[in-house]
Amino acid sequence: MDAIEIEILGQKYTLKGEADKEHIKKLAEFLNIKISEVLNASPRVAPIKAVILAALSISDDLFKLKEENVKITTNTEELERILDKN
Repeated sequence: MDAIEIEILGQKYTLKGEADKEHIKKLAEFLNIKISEVLNASPRVAPIKAVILAALSISDDLFKLKEENVKITTNTEELERILDKN
């Protein structure tokens, strides 16, 4: 198991796992960007609240993409059924 050190909001973390190190670095960078967006929009917010708000924003994006994926899959299956009938 490889270890990688990342930094989130100035705090260093060592992670161990099978995931690609570059992928983990990109995730940490993405999270830092989201946290920075929250802090820029609300400079007086406590860091822990900024992290929570960033996590909620990311979760919202994920849920929306999952819902869209279900719709696309459903539409694709319907189109395949229509084409199979012809």
